[in-house]
Amino acid sequence: MDKGNRTTMEFIFVSFSNVPEMQYFLFTSFLCIYCISLAAHMFLIVVYNLSANLHTPMYFFLANFSFLEICYISTITPNMLKNLLSSHKTITFYGCAVQMYCFVLLGSTECYLLTAMAYDRYNAICHPLLYNVIMSRNACVKLIVSSWLIGLMVPTIQTYVTFSLPFCGPNEINHFYCDIPPVVALACTDTQFNEIVTFIIVLLLVVGAFLLTIVSYTRIVCTIIKHHSSAGIKKAFSTSLSHLIVVTIFFGSGCVMYLRPNSTYGTNMDKFISLFYTVIAPLLNPFIYSLRNSDVKVAIRKMMHNIIGQP
Repeated sequence: MDKGNRTTMEFIFVSFSNVPEMQYFLFTSFLCIYCISLAAHMFLIVVYNLSANLHTPMYFFLANFSFLEICYISTITPNMLKNLLSSHKTITFYGCAVQMYCFVLLGSTECYLLTAMAYDRYNAICHPLLYNVIMSRNACVKLIVSSWLIGLMVPTIQTYVTFSLPFCGPNEINHFYCDIPPVVALACTDTQFNEIVTFIIVLLLVVGAFLLTIVSYTRIVCTIIKHHSSAGIKKAFSTSLSHLIVVTIFFGSGCVMYLRPNSTYGTNMDKFISLFYTVIAPLLNPFIYSLRNSDVKVAIRKMMHNIIGQP
């Protein structure tokens, strides 16, 4: 690839499998997951907007989270589905840069939005009397805007240092989207600086947000044990544990992918690890965070009751 003619440069994605039947199976599976994820998140946004009883800080965060998740999975999945059925699995140089920028932007924003949601639950359980004061509408908006601002800074730096590298050798990306490690691995120069930048960003962003989230849930569990009944403890533990499972899948798989040298990247296992935070987590999130919630179930029943028009 010629560094001086980047408008004509292309990257080629390496498929999950070269067996056509397997590609059709994967296409069908990922298409179903994508459609279910989109439908669940869109449904939650509609339910939130049509249900006055859900207009609380918690569901305000969840509605914004659903919007973010729709953007997040739509950055990668449609192109991945196209490539599964295509023999020409390519993306232009600048198309790859745009995909990486959007993916890092939305992933970074999600890290801190999850942290903000954990902080909201911490105040609701640990400071119930001050909750409405601490988590005012203005405070919630500031937390969401801050999450997006942090998200905007990260991809600007990461995408610039990645696509400033010279690419003059192989152009096969051993992945299903333009992720940072496989793209950097194609550069025909020393990439130690890029590895250091990625390590620092992930350490501050992903690990930092994960630790803040864990601290919030730890304080929540301690407060529940100290002040609540056994039934309340069981319910809260169930909710907190399910939230932690999603958080661990998202942050844990991200740490595995980025907190290691690029030289160790390139196996098919890396693709499947990436699936956890790009495909599986967005599918699980609406069911764990919202659709299991009793308030949402009541809101859905009321909404359906109004649509059917029963007296």
